[in-house]
Amino acid sequence: MASLAGRPDSIRPTRSVEIPSIEPSSDGWVGFNTNSRQQYNDFLILIERTDLLGDEELASIAGRTKRFDEWNEIVRSWTSRHTTAEIVERASLLRIPVAPVNDGKTVFDHPQLRERGVFVENPSGGFLQPRSPYLMNGEGPRPFEPVPKLGQHSGKIEPRKRELWGIAPSAAEKPDLPLAGIRVLDATAWWAGPSSTHMLATLGAEVIHLEAIQRMDGMRMLGGMFFTKPQWWEYSAVYLSANTNKRGLTLDLNSAKGIEVVKKLIAKCDFFVENYSPRVVENFGLDWDTVHRLNPRTIMVRMPAFGLSGPWRDNVGFAQTMEQMTGLAWLTGHTNDQPRIQRGPCDPLAGMHAAFASLVALAEREVTGEGSLLECTMVEGALNAAAEQLVEWSAYGSVLQRNGNRAPNAAPQGLYPCAGDDKWLALSIATDGQWRAFVELLGSPEWANDDSLADRKGRLAAHDKIDEAIVRFTSDRDLAEIVEDLIAGGIPAAPVRPGGDASSHPQLVARGFFESCEHPVVGTHPIVTVPFRFAT
Repeated sequence: MASLAGRPDSIRPTRSVEIPSIEPSSDGWVGFNTNSRQQYNDFLILIERTDLLGDEELASIAGRTKRFDEWNEIVRSWTSRHTTAEIVERASLLRIPVAPVNDGKTVFDHPQLRERGVFVENPSGGFLQPRSPYLMNGEGPRPFEPVPKLGQHSGKIEPRKRELWGIAPSAAEKPDLPLAGIRVLDATAWWAGPSSTHMLATLGAEVIHLEAIQRMDGMRMLGGMFFTKPQWWEYSAVYLSANTNKRGLTLDLNSAKGIEVVKKLIAKCDFFVENYSPRVVENFGLDWDTVHRLNPRTIMVRMPAFGLSGPWRDNVGFAQTMEQMTGLAWLTGHTNDQPRIQRGPCDPLAGMHAAFASLVALAEREVTGEGSLLECTMVEGALNAAAEQLVEWSAYGSVLQRNGNRAPNAAPQGLYPCAGDDKWLALSIATDGQWRAFVELLGSPEWANDDSLADRKGRLAAHDKIDEAIVRFTSDRDLAEIVEDLIAGGIPAAPVRPGGDASSHPQLVARGFFESCEHPVVGTHPIVTVPFRFAT
């Protein structure tokens, strides 16, 4: 995004929160997100403020941020008069992405998760955990089994036979990528689906991304900040990054001709991937039975927000919804603040689960000769990321709480201001040895040599006092010099870098993590690659 904007200093946005997002109800917290203008307009209907439909400033994120206090008063004067359950029911009828903001206890009571049976007992007994977040032909992977004991399988593992894995190419040959020859029809939008098929494309598959000019991929709307440019819809940084190595195709699936073309294409594809609401693809007549008749070898990957069954089956959900519903948002934020969403990581999380499951289904096809129906549910992927909270409650009856930048296994840990404009040090001291090295760097002040701070338990108890002392130490010092001294002393530390500066980080540059990619409309810009390299 910084590169698309020409890297002006102003590309560094002020830190902000998404609004509307997590709002107080009469009995807790409720979460929304409005990724489209239609969802925003429907939200105004929900809170009984249709008089604001003509206010174009409030219709934009920037406008709501500018009028932050006014907007919060408008929203919260309504939400605080209604229960979470009542708000969820009303918002769902309007197809507004909505969810209760659950913690590690209340998440077990959600009707969608209960009905789908996503919580399973750990084989050791004593607590529950989420199941694996994908189903193949309605079944999950094999049930969880106890962790093997040390030496339990000694002498029982057969050596791999070389011929099963192929013969390594000679140095003169250029090996094909793993999915060379595989064709994917990618009927996904936004970020979760496209990130999944992007991984398949990176692995060598021919991926054809399907859109409609009548209803383009919603992630293109991020290009709206460049609306004064011709073809501004090509300027979305996330869209560009998630769709490299793909072909593009536009079809109107509301027309008989469009459906005819897409069916012909499915018949020639190894994968058909979609992340519409379940009812949409079925209304197009592209359900699993139809796809399987068109080509018995085609693998259909469905990525619903909440699953293909259950009372929330047809509800709309985005990454923010998953963060709110699973407990991830409950743990995010400072102790004296409300729950906060992470603003997006559940999208690529769902995408990577779906990409992994797709490779499993491909291996299954090698055995059976037939394609499978994969159900890769977004919320269940997020539950696996939130599993610590679920285990804590089901095992010990403990509800984990927000604790800012702190963690139970490190103290002190946090972000500390340094000299200059918006310069911050990230510091995490995990061992007593690191603490002793840090005290020496501080100049061994009397307070730091207190015996009560010698171990992590004592430092956790005195975290506030330690933080105050660290701020006094860092606030008038140069960030780069502090980081250099800390690293030299074996202390985990780093400067906090704006996202727009990531592509210039020397480690990432040396690793080739960003690749320059030429686009016929937006020009040449750095694109994020993947966090692995193939052995050659």
